[in-house]
Amino acid sequence: MRLAVTGSSGKLGRSVVTGLTEAGHEVHGFDLYGDRGPGFLSIDLTNYGHVVDALLGVDDRHSGFDAVVHLAAIPAPGLQPDSATFHNNMLATYNVFQACRRAGIQQIVYASSETVLGLPFDEDPPYIPVDEEYDARPESTYSLVKHLEEQMAIQLTRWDPSLSITALRFSNVMDPSDYAEFPSFDSDPLLRKWNLWGYIDGRDGAQAVLQALENARNGFDRFIIAAADTVMSRSSASLAAEVFPGVELVRDVGEHETLLSIEKARRLLGFDPQHSWRDHAG
Repeated sequence: MRLAVTGSSGKLGRSVVTGLTEAGHEVHGFDLYGDRGPGFLSIDLTNYGHVVDALLGVDDRHSGFDAVVHLAAIPAPGLQPDSATFHNNMLATYNVFQACRRAGIQQIVYASSETVLGLPFDEDPPYIPVDEEYDARPESTYSLVKHLEEQMAIQLTRWDPSLSITALRFSNVMDPSDYAEFPSFDSDPLLRKWNLWGYIDGRDGAQAVLQALENARNGFDRFIIAAADTVMSRSSASLAAEVFPGVELVRDVGEHETLLSIEKARRLLGFDPQHSWRDHAG
Protein backbone atom coordinates (compact mmCIF):
# COMPACT_ATOMS: atom_id res chain seq x y z
CA MET A 1 0.00 0.00 0.00
CA ARG A 2 0.93 3.64 -0.34
CA LEU A 3 0.71 5.02 3.20
CA ALA A 4 0.91 8.44 4.82
CA VAL A 5 2.28 8.43 8.38
CA THR A 6 1.71 11.65 10.31
CA GLY A 7 4.11 12.35 13.15
CA SER A 8 6.72 10.38 11.24
CA SER A 9 9.63 12.06 13.03
CA GLY A 10 8.39 11.24 16.54
CA LYS A 11 9.58 8.41 18.76
CA LEU A 12 6.85 6.02 17.69
CA GLY A 13 6.67 7.46 14.19
CA ARG A 14 10.27 6.58 13.39
CA SER A 15 9.69 2.94 14.36
CA VAL A 16 6.44 2.79 12.42
CA VAL A 17 7.99 4.22 9.25
CA THR A 18 10.81 1.67 9.49
CA GLY A 19 8.47 -1.24 10.19
CA LEU A 20 6.02 -0.43 7.41
CA THR A 21 8.82 0.16 4.92
CA GLU A 22 10.44 -3.16 5.82
CA ALA A 23 7.04 -4.83 5.29
CA GLY A 24 7.10 -3.60 1.69
CA HIS A 25 4.82 -0.58 1.84
CA GLU A 26 5.51 2.79 0.20
CA VAL A 27 5.63 5.17 3.15
CA HIS A 28 5.37 8.96 3.07
CA GLY A 29 6.15 10.77 6.31
CA PHE A 30 4.16 13.87 7.28
CA ASP A 31 5.50 16.13 10.03
CA LEU A 32 6.41 19.74 10.76
CA TYR A 33 10.08 18.84 11.07
CA GLY A 34 12.23 15.79 10.50
CA ASP A 35 13.95 13.69 7.89
CA ARG A 36 13.60 15.39 4.54
CA GLY A 37 14.43 12.29 2.55
CA PRO A 38 12.25 10.68 -0.11
CA GLY A 39 8.58 10.74 0.78
CA PHE A 40 8.81 13.30 3.59
CA LEU A 41 6.42 16.24 3.54
CA SER A 42 6.61 19.19 5.92
CA ILE A 43 3.01 19.99 6.86
CA ASP A 44 0.98 21.79 9.52
CA LEU A 45 -1.87 19.40 10.30
CA THR A 46 -3.92 22.16 11.89
CA ASN A 47 -4.34 23.67 8.40
CA TYR A 48 -7.17 21.69 6.79
CA GLY A 49 -6.44 22.92 3.28
CA HIS A 50 -2.88 21.68 3.51
CA VAL A 51 -4.00 18.30 4.85
CA VAL A 52 -6.62 17.55 2.22
CA ASP A 53 -4.32 18.79 -0.55
CA ALA A 54 -1.46 16.60 0.70
CA LEU A 55 -3.68 13.52 0.85
CA LEU A 56 -5.09 14.06 -2.63
CA GLY A 57 -1.66 14.38 -4.22
CA VAL A 58 1.66 16.24 -4.31
CA ASP A 59 3.47 17.05 -7.55
CA ASP A 60 6.40 14.72 -8.25
CA ARG A 61 5.60 12.68 -5.10
CA HIS A 62 2.30 10.83 -5.21
CA SER A 63 -1.29 10.93 -6.44
CA GLY A 64 -3.08 9.73 -3.30
CA PHE A 65 -2.97 7.13 -0.54
CA ASP A 66 -4.49 3.76 0.25
CA ALA A 67 -4.51 4.36 4.01
CA VAL A 68 -3.33 6.83 6.64
CA VAL A 69 -1.54 6.21 9.93
CA HIS A 70 -2.10 9.23 12.18
CA LEU A 71 0.42 9.51 15.02
CA ALA A 72 1.07 13.27 15.13
CA ALA A 73 0.24 15.12 18.35
CA ILE A 74 1.64 17.06 21.24
CA PRO A 75 2.59 13.73 22.85
CA ALA A 76 1.81 14.20 26.55
CA PRO A 77 0.14 16.50 29.05
CA GLY A 78 2.12 19.38 30.51
CA LEU A 79 4.33 20.07 27.51
CA GLN A 80 2.29 23.07 26.38
CA PRO A 81 -0.59 25.01 27.92
CA ASP A 82 -3.74 22.91 28.12
CA SER A 83 -5.59 25.03 25.58
CA ALA A 84 -2.72 24.65 23.12
CA THR A 85 -2.72 20.88 23.58
CA PHE A 86 -6.48 20.74 23.01
CA HIS A 87 -6.43 23.04 19.99
CA ASN A 88 -3.51 21.34 18.25
CA ASN A 89 -4.40 17.71 18.87
CA MET A 90 -8.15 17.92 18.37
CA LEU A 91 -7.94 20.04 15.23
CA ALA A 92 -5.15 17.96 13.69
CA THR A 93 -7.10 14.74 14.18
CA TYR A 94 -10.34 16.19 12.86
CA ASN A 95 -8.49 17.51 9.80
CA VAL A 96 -6.88 14.14 9.10
CA PHE A 97 -10.11 12.19 9.55
CA GLN A 98 -12.18 14.61 7.48
CA ALA A 99 -9.56 14.95 4.75
CA CYS A 100 -9.39 11.16 4.45
CA ARG A 101 -13.14 11.06 3.95
CA ARG A 102 -13.01 13.78 1.28
CA ALA A 103 -10.10 12.05 -0.46
CA GLY A 104 -11.88 8.68 -0.48
CA ILE A 105 -9.36 7.04 1.88
CA GLN A 106 -11.28 4.33 3.71
CA GLN A 107 -8.74 3.10 6.25
CA ILE A 108 -7.25 5.05 9.16
CA VAL A 109 -5.12 3.69 11.98
CA TYR A 110 -4.29 6.23 14.64
CA ALA A 111 -2.65 6.67 18.03
CA SER A 112 -5.07 6.89 20.88
CA SER A 113 -3.54 6.48 24.35
CA GLU A 114 -3.44 4.38 27.48
CA THR A 115 -4.27 7.60 29.35
CA VAL A 116 -7.99 7.16 28.56
CA LEU A 117 -7.97 4.20 30.96
CA GLY A 118 -7.68 6.56 33.95
CA LEU A 119 -3.98 7.33 34.18
CA PRO A 120 -2.26 8.21 36.47
CA PHE A 121 -4.62 5.98 38.50
CA ASP A 122 -4.83 8.34 41.46
CA GLU A 123 -8.34 6.92 41.48
CA ASP A 124 -8.20 3.13 41.49
CA PRO A 125 -9.02 1.34 38.23
CA PRO A 126 -12.28 -0.64 38.34
CA TYR A 127 -10.38 -3.93 38.07
CA ILE A 128 -7.00 -5.34 37.05
CA PRO A 129 -5.89 -6.14 34.36
CA VAL A 130 -7.54 -3.11 32.79
CA ASP A 131 -9.06 -3.53 29.34
CA GLU A 132 -11.21 -1.77 26.75
CA GLU A 133 -14.54 -2.71 28.30
CA TYR A 134 -15.09 0.11 30.79
CA ASP A 135 -15.89 3.73 30.00
CA ALA A 136 -13.03 6.12 29.33
CA ARG A 137 -11.76 8.04 32.36
CA PRO A 138 -9.66 10.95 31.05
CA GLU A 139 -7.78 12.82 33.78
CA SER A 140 -6.00 15.51 31.73
CA THR A 141 -6.69 17.72 28.73
CA TYR A 142 -4.39 15.50 26.65
CA SER A 143 -6.39 12.42 27.64
CA LEU A 144 -9.70 14.23 27.15
CA VAL A 145 -8.73 14.90 23.53
CA LYS A 146 -7.90 11.22 23.04
CA HIS A 147 -11.33 10.30 24.36
CA LEU A 148 -13.03 12.87 22.13
CA GLU A 149 -11.11 11.58 19.12
CA GLU A 150 -12.48 8.11 19.77
CA GLN A 151 -16.00 9.52 20.07
CA MET A 152 -15.55 11.38 16.79
CA ALA A 153 -14.38 8.19 15.08
CA ILE A 154 -17.48 6.35 16.32
CA GLN A 155 -19.73 8.91 14.68
CA LEU A 156 -17.76 9.19 11.43
CA THR A 157 -17.87 5.44 10.93
CA ARG A 158 -21.60 5.51 11.69
CA TRP A 159 -22.04 8.09 8.94
CA ASP A 160 -19.95 5.98 6.56
CA PRO A 161 -20.12 2.23 7.30
CA SER A 162 -17.41 1.52 4.70
CA LEU A 163 -14.88 3.55 6.72
CA SER A 164 -12.43 1.77 9.04
CA ILE A 165 -10.90 3.73 11.93
CA THR A 166 -8.76 1.85 14.44
CA ALA A 167 -7.63 3.51 17.68
CA LEU A 168 -4.48 1.99 19.16
CA ARG A 169 -4.19 2.89 22.84
CA PHE A 170 -0.42 2.82 23.01
CA SER A 171 1.37 2.44 26.30
CA ASN A 172 4.54 4.41 27.11
CA VAL A 173 6.76 4.02 24.01
CA MET A 174 10.32 2.87 24.61
CA ASP A 175 13.42 2.34 22.49
CA PRO A 176 16.15 -0.17 23.42
CA SER A 177 18.31 2.75 24.59
CA ASP A 178 15.74 3.43 27.32
CA TYR A 179 15.99 0.01 28.93
CA ALA A 180 19.12 0.66 31.00
CA GLU A 181 16.94 2.73 33.35
CA PHE A 182 14.37 0.01 33.99
CA PRO A 183 16.13 -1.79 36.89
CA SER A 184 15.95 1.45 38.90
CA PHE A 185 12.16 1.19 38.95
CA ASP A 186 12.36 -1.80 41.31
CA SER A 187 13.32 0.42 44.26
CA ASP A 188 9.83 1.90 44.52
CA PRO A 189 6.67 0.32 43.06
CA LEU A 190 4.99 3.75 43.09
CA LEU A 191 7.41 5.16 40.51
CA ARG A 192 5.56 3.50 37.66
CA LYS A 193 2.16 2.70 39.16
CA TRP A 194 0.73 5.56 37.08
CA ASN A 195 0.32 3.23 34.09
CA LEU A 196 0.29 -0.13 35.91
CA TRP A 197 3.99 -0.58 35.14
CA GLY A 198 3.37 -0.80 31.40
CA TYR A 199 5.35 0.10 28.27
CA ILE A 200 5.57 -0.75 24.58
CA ASP A 201 8.70 -1.26 22.52
CA GLY A 202 8.52 1.01 19.47
CA ARG A 203 9.13 -1.95 17.18
CA ASP A 204 6.11 -3.74 18.62
CA GLY A 205 4.16 -0.52 18.25
CA ALA A 206 5.00 -0.68 14.55
CA GLN A 207 3.86 -4.30 14.45
CA ALA A 208 0.50 -3.27 15.95
CA VAL A 209 0.03 -0.64 13.25
CA LEU A 210 0.86 -3.17 10.54
CA GLN A 211 -1.53 -5.74 12.02
CA ALA A 212 -4.29 -3.13 12.22
CA LEU A 213 -3.77 -2.16 8.58
CA GLU A 214 -4.00 -5.80 7.57
CA ASN A 215 -6.76 -7.04 9.88
CA ALA A 216 -9.01 -4.21 11.07
CA ARG A 217 -12.62 -4.38 10.00
CA ASN A 218 -14.92 -1.61 8.83
CA GLY A 219 -16.27 0.61 11.57
CA PHE A 220 -14.48 1.76 14.71
CA ASP A 221 -12.61 -0.26 17.29
CA ARG A 222 -10.03 0.41 20.00
CA PHE A 223 -7.19 -1.71 21.31
CA ILE A 224 -4.71 -1.46 24.16
CA ILE A 225 -1.18 -1.89 22.80
CA ALA A 226 1.46 -2.77 25.38
CA ALA A 227 4.42 -5.08 25.87
CA ALA A 228 3.64 -8.56 27.14
CA ASP A 229 5.44 -7.84 30.42
CA THR A 230 5.82 -5.01 32.94
CA VAL A 231 8.79 -2.76 33.63
CA MET A 232 9.35 -4.47 37.01
CA SER A 233 11.30 -7.48 38.27
CA ARG A 234 8.67 -8.22 40.91
CA SER A 235 5.62 -10.30 40.09
CA SER A 236 2.63 -8.53 38.61
CA ALA A 237 0.24 -10.04 41.15
CA SER A 238 2.30 -8.81 44.11
CA LEU A 239 2.49 -5.30 42.65
CA ALA A 240 -1.26 -5.14 42.21
CA ALA A 241 -1.87 -6.45 45.74
CA GLU A 242 0.49 -3.93 47.34
CA VAL A 243 -0.35 -0.77 45.40
CA PHE A 244 -4.03 -1.40 44.63
CA PRO A 245 -5.17 -3.56 47.57
CA GLY A 246 -8.84 -2.68 47.10
CA VAL A 247 -8.96 -3.54 43.39
CA GLU A 248 -10.08 -6.96 42.21
CA LEU A 249 -7.59 -9.02 40.21
CA VAL A 250 -10.13 -10.55 37.84
CA ARG A 251 -7.97 -13.43 36.64
CA ASP A 252 -4.66 -15.09 37.32
CA VAL A 253 -1.74 -13.29 35.68
CA GLY A 254 1.68 -14.55 34.71
CA GLU A 255 4.79 -13.77 36.74
CA HIS A 256 5.58 -10.56 34.86
CA GLU A 257 2.45 -10.33 32.68
CA THR A 258 1.28 -6.89 31.67
CA LEU A 259 -1.63 -5.48 33.66
CA LEU A 260 -2.70 -3.52 30.57
CA SER A 261 -4.64 -6.31 28.90
CA ILE A 262 -3.63 -6.93 25.30
CA GLU A 263 -5.91 -9.94 24.86
CA LYS A 264 -8.30 -8.11 22.54
CA ALA A 265 -5.45 -6.95 20.29
CA ARG A 266 -4.05 -10.49 20.23
CA ARG A 267 -7.41 -11.99 19.36
CA LEU A 268 -8.71 -9.56 16.75
CA LEU A 269 -5.57 -8.04 15.23
CA GLY A 270 -3.04 -10.82 15.64
CA PHE A 271 -0.83 -8.54 17.74
CA ASP A 272 2.04 -10.50 19.28
CA PRO A 273 4.71 -8.37 21.02
CA GLN A 274 8.20 -9.72 20.43
CA HIS A 275 10.40 -7.35 22.42
CA SER A 276 11.09 -7.05 26.14
CA TRP A 277 13.42 -4.89 28.18
CA ARG A 278 14.54 -8.12 29.87
CA ASP A 279 16.32 -9.10 26.67
CA HIS A 280 18.59 -6.09 27.23
CA ALA A 281 19.11 -6.43 30.99
CA GLY A 282 22.51 -7.06 32.50
